[in-house]
Amino acid sequence: MDLKSLFVVAQFIKARCAHGMLAGKAKKDKNYVFYEVEIQDSKKLKLCYLDKVEPNATIGEIKCLLYKIYPKWYPARQALSLHPDGESLKDDEVLENLPVGTTVTMFFHDLGPQLGWTMVFLAECIGPLFIYLFFFLHLLNVYEQIDDNTSSPCSVVTLACVCHCFHYFRRLLETIFIHRFSDGTLPLQTIMRNCLYYWGFSAWLAYYINHPLYTPPSYGNLQVYSSLVVFMLCEAGNFSIHLALNNLGCNGLRPKRIPYPTRNPFTWLFFFVSCPNYTYEVGTWLSFSIMTQCVPVALFTLLGFVQMTIWARGKHKMYIREFTDYPELRSAIIPLFL
Repeated sequence: MDLKSLFVVAQFIKARCAHGMLAGKAKKDKNYVFYEVEIQDSKKLKLCYLDKVEPNATIGEIKCLLYKIYPKWYPARQALSLHPDGESLKDDEVLENLPVGTTVTMFFHDLGPQLGWTMVFLAECIGPLFIYLFFFLHLLNVYEQIDDNTSSPCSVVTLACVCHCFHYFRRLLETIFIHRFSDGTLPLQTIMRNCLYYWGFSAWLAYYINHPLYTPPSYGNLQVYSSLVVFMLCEAGNFSIHLALNNLGCNGLRPKRIPYPTRNPFTWLFFFVSCPNYTYEVGTWLSFSIMTQCVPVALFTLLGFVQMTIWARGKHKMYIREFTDYPELRSAIIPLFL
């Protein structure tokens, strides 16, 4: 066989192989299944029909397609479910993994205006910071005219103002420079309710602490300055925990690794609890309650402890679910107890 014949045979084999690959590709394309998605509102009125949707498309991508048709409903404002009263689908859920056929009917719910978590934290912290200063500087004329002989200004009043403002100023700095928030949002109505809670309590406790007839703590300077030491330690601990979580890359996101103590002694609380930032936060407000000996502060501390316990237990369960080697000694918020 000469070289010319070998060349002809090689070209034939090459052509047959190419034809086989094209045939296989055509066969794959022929069997490739697209989805048809119809989106209805809560009253089962048709909003749009999406044809030839990729089977690996996520719910977040479907929301983006709906946003192109209805620009007023940006993705964060949308909630899609498989039933009018069903649970909302998560953005990372894949279409082909849902319990549906190739023809899907989804139901749209308008969540209303949304704001990102950064704006939520800023709104919750800025209000108490300025509201307390208004009462401390007596910029709001809310107190009745009281004779100077009956008013008894105390040094703890000024100290309480410094501590209160320091706490919320620290939270503002952490929100801007340290915290890592997810892309999630919060409805405007929920934000207004949260702001009403924080702003209202700040006004309530500031009214009593800065009142001209405010009574100083029963045990005087010993009670005030011992509480001040605990307050500052808890503030430093809270900052240290948030900084450690930021370096770990799991602050506001799903945890990538188990958080462990570092060389910073304030992080050693990780040996005993899953959410030491909540433990330090409770310690901050408990010491502030003892320092001021004020009932509204104590009530705010109690309500905050209940809410943070719920959050801490939820995160503790998430850690156990995500990591099989999670330390068994840890509890949620109170070492060896809760």
